[in-house]
Amino acid sequence: MKLSKIVLMFAVVSLVAGSVLATEPSGGLRYSITVTKFDNKAGWAGQWDIGDAWATVLTDQLNSTGKFIVLGEKDMRSEAMGEQDLAASGRTAGGKKAPVTGQMTPAQLLVKGAITHVQDDTAGGGGAISLHGISVGGRGGKGEINATIYIVDSTTGQVLASKSVVGTSTQKGLAVGYYRNGVGATAGGHKNDNVGKAVEAACGEAVKFLVAQLPKIPWTGSVVQSAGGKIYVNRGTREGVSVGQQFIVGDSEIIRDPDTGEVLDENVKEVARLQVSEVKEKLSICTVSSGKAASVRKGMAVHAQ
Repeated sequence: MKLSKIVLMFAVVSLVAGSVLATEPSGGLRYSITVTKFDNKAGWAGQWDIGDAWATVLTDQLNSTGKFIVLGEKDMRSEAMGEQDLAASGRTAGGKKAPVTGQMTPAQLLVKGAITHVQDDTAGGGGAISLHGISVGGRGGKGEINATIYIVDSTTGQVLASKSVVGTSTQKGLAVGYYRNGVGATAGGHKNDNVGKAVEAACGEAVKFLVAQLPKIPWTGSVVQSAGGKIYVNRGTREGVSVGQQFIVGDSEIIRDPDTGEVLDENVKEVARLQVSEVKEKLSICTVSSGKAASVRKGMAVHAQ
């Protein structure tokens, strides 16, 4: 009897696991995304910049998901452009590894927002003992952060979705710090206090929200070449394309609001369907699975099926 129950239990677990896997989204197509520094509307001031910390943590967590092509923050991209400009001036050594212009990856999605509330109840959580300028004390209290995030289409500037997220943290343990002659420091920076941990928790909620929006955002590409019965599309392994995936290709029709000029929708007049036969980092080589290869032209829109 016990053996039968165990077998039945494993059968149920296997059935549930199979059901979960069957409902997982397929394709895994990725979008390029960048995070801007969040405005500190809460007015919180500490030993570190909370807006910079938020952008750093969110960028790292987005990159860890593997579901986005994460681009550097604005200051990093500005530094890259500065290196390109310096190389283009002719004042640096040339060569294949020299920075060149016209090759930076554009962001399809932008993430921005504001930190609206910060609670820091760590002031009374010390109980530290100081000896010769070195303090060892207990950490305590609670940190909480509220932020509003927006995901924006970089082409239209339209807010695709927004959400308020909350992160909290309550830590206990030891904090090691140094204080002498009016100068103090605590080991660990923002990662070592409750507000910093609350930032990490809130960013985790933000990442879940952003990933959940992906099925609602149209994934597009373009035909870069059509030759010898093969269609070349400007999306590859970097964007999550894999052999066997199918795309719709055709002329793109933009529907605009006649009053404001705002993009309301984009339709593709299908001329053929493509199947990926070979994938490179930034390029997919496709064959025509339905329709005529001769009807596919450079510049046509490609949409995920």
